[in-house]
Amino acid sequence: MLTHDSIWTALDALAARVGLSASGLARKAGLDATTFNRSKRVTADGRARWPSTESVAKVLEATGVSFDDFVALVGGAKQGRARALPLIGFAQAGEGGFFDDGGFPVGAGWDEVSFPDVADEHSYALEISGESMLPLYRDGDRIIVSPAAPIRRGDRVVVRTAQGEVLAKELRRRTAKTVELKSINPEHADRTLRAEEIAWMARIMWSSQ
Repeated sequence: MLTHDSIWTALDALAARVGLSASGLARKAGLDATTFNRSKRVTADGRARWPSTESVAKVLEATGVSFDDFVALVGGAKQGRARALPLIGFAQAGEGGFFDDGGFPVGAGWDEVSFPDVADEHSYALEISGESMLPLYRDGDRIIVSPAAPIRRGDRVVVRTAQGEVLAKELRRRTAKTVELKSINPEHADRTLRAEEIAWMARIMWSSQ
């Protein structure tokens, strides 16, 4: 059963993921800064109040989060679930010992970050380093990656090549032979890789920008 608390908790989690307070998230979405305040979550006579669909829609548009991903976050909040996800520096992801051949995290040496539970038990976090993914991802941002999530055209993905290069791109097109990737930073060229050049590819679910 969907509850008021699960929706509000999901909005709070979304705000935290993008490095904002609830009021900061409201401002980012072009709403009054008090829209998501605790006092606005109940009526004057103490009854629980739902956030408006318009305010949720504006938040998703402002943060670039899909409705499906928000629903997944609500699901975790509804069940009160949260867990520690493995966290590794983006530059380290190209080194051996952290992932298996399918792109699932293995081994030891991970730090951890708390995150509301997601469907993929193998989800993990990567910390961005450098400026090659500006303006979308900045140095120090954390992205949540799901190796098991389905990938569609237009999704943002992490790709590890057979040579150990790790890329964060947008999937433009995929065929049996090639994968076309659009660069997030316009100063960097798009890439087209042969299927055999790719070790694994996983979908980016969230970011803390």
